[in-house]
Amino acid sequence: MTRRLPITGVLLALALLGASCGDDGGGTADGGASIATLTIYSGRSEELVGPVIEQFEAASGIRVEVRYGDSAQMASAILEERDNSPADVYYGQDAGALGALSGAGRLQPLEPAALERVDPQFRSVDGRWVGISGRARVAVYNTDLVDEDDLPDSILDFTDPRWGGGKLGWAPTNGSFQAFVTALRVSLGEDGARAWLEGVQANEPKVYDANVPIVAAAGAGEIQVGFVNHYYLYQALAENPDVPVANHLFPNGDVGSLVNVAGVGIVDTAEHTEEARRFVQFLLEEPAQQYFAAETFEIPLVAGVEAEVPLPPLESLQQPDIDLNELDDLQGTLELMTDVGLI
Repeated sequence: MTRRLPITGVLLALALLGASCGDDGGGTADGGASIATLTIYSGRSEELVGPVIEQFEAASGIRVEVRYGDSAQMASAILEERDNSPADVYYGQDAGALGALSGAGRLQPLEPAALERVDPQFRSVDGRWVGISGRARVAVYNTDLVDEDDLPDSILDFTDPRWGGGKLGWAPTNGSFQAFVTALRVSLGEDGARAWLEGVQANEPKVYDANVPIVAAAGAGEIQVGFVNHYYLYQALAENPDVPVANHLFPNGDVGSLVNVAGVGIVDTAEHTEEARRFVQFLLEEPAQQYFAAETFEIPLVAGVEAEVPLPPLESLQQPDIDLNELDDLQGTLELMTDVGLI
C-alpha cells in the first residue's frame, strides 16, 4: 500500500492550477451548459492516481469517468473496441503499452507545449504520448546480509551460481518486470534475454506476485536481493524507517537501471479532445509532478521540479541506451517467458 503523506498544500495548488485553466471544456452547472465527461482508461491503480484525477475534475468542472485495470488490459481494450472505444485518454504504467497503442495508430498527436516539457527520451518519437513520472529499475537488498560493494555492476551477473539457493527474488507476472524483460530483448536480443532468464531461474529465485512482497522479503531476510522499481524502497521506509533495505543502482548504463515511465496519450477516437489535452497539461504542471514525488515516490520528469523526499535525481541515473518506444512488443516477451516456464 502507498503511504499517504499530508498533501493538503499540494492538492490546494492543484485546485488553484485547475481553476486557472478556465471552463472552456464544456461549461458548468451554474451556467446551465452541459458538463463534459472525460473518459480515462487507466493502467495505474485508483490508489495511485485517483487523488490527482479527482482534483482535476473538481477544479476544472470536467466530469471524469475512469476505468481501472492493468496497463496491457486497458491498451488491449482500446484496440479491441476500435472506433467504438469510449476512451478519451489512456494512462499507462509503462512505455511499452503506450508504444503499442501508438504503433497501432490509436493515439493522436499531442500539443508541442506538452511534449516539450519532458526530455525527448521520455516521450514518443512521433509525439503521440508523453511520460508523466519516472520509474527506475533497481536491485533492492538487505543491508544486514549484503554489502553493496559485493553487489555486481550489472544485473546480468546475477546468473552467477553464488546467487543461487533462494538468495534472489523476482515477480515474473508483474508488468514492470515484463517491461524490463522487453528491454533485455531490445538490448541483448532474444537469445541473450533467454539466457539471462534461464540463468537466474537456475539459481532458484523465490517467486512473488508483486514488488511490495519482494521488498518485504528482503527486509525480513527471506531473500538477499530482489528486482523491483525504485519507489518500493521508499514506501517500505515510510512505514518502518529501520527496515534494513536499500536500493542498488547499476552503473555504466546497465540495462538493470532502465528508467521506464508512466505516461498518457489521447485516443484517436476521443470525443473530448480539448478536455483530454487539458488533463495532459495538468499532469505536467509542477503541483502534479510534486504530488507524484511525494505520494508515489516516482521521479518527476519535468525539469526544475524538486522532490521533497530524497529520490535519485533523474540526471544522476546512468540509463541504458534504449529507446522506450521500442518496448512495445509485450506479446513477444510473454511468449518468451512462457517458453522459459516463468508464466
